[in-house]
Amino acid sequence: MLFDTNLRRWFSRNLGVWRSRRQYFFEEEDVLHLEMFIRIEEIVNETKSTPYYRFSWWSDQDGDFFVKKPSFSREGVLEAFLLGHRLHRNCGYLSPSSGASNIRQVDEHELIFDTSYDNWHIVENTRLIDQDRYRSRNIFSWNNNELKIVENHHEIRISS
Repeated sequence: MLFDTNLRRWFSRNLGVWRSRRQYFFEEEDVLHLEMFIRIEEIVNETKSTPYYRFSWWSDQDGDFFVKKPSFSREGVLEAFLLGHRLHRNCGYLSPSSGASNIRQVDEHELIFDTSYDNWHIVENTRLIDQDRYRSRNIFSWNNNELKIVENHHEIRISS
């Protein structure tokens, strides 16, 4: 139960709108940069005892990132809920398939999400920094056991 309480508290610390400056490394390609926005909301549902979250993302950036990488969406929404040590999602970022992430808590500021779906295995480290004003995210994505994408995200809270 303590883990559940810590997870809920960690997720509540992430609520709000974030500007996400991203750096993508794809195999043997130039590094790509992208600026996105992320809104994290808690969905109140009196019939469910577990917290639900909505993650919305969008980019106002023009450029050729989405032309070069059409599997990435300029905007989207996913909903998720916590159950035990897992975050259950209605879809993934790289696929419309639903899935669950196993969660490991490093300390009170950092979680590691371990997710698998549709031949993808994704490990994401997310760390809250400087009294939750910033987030650092490092994401490693393997497809069919080959490392395909490495991402570094520096995120700044815009609003709570």
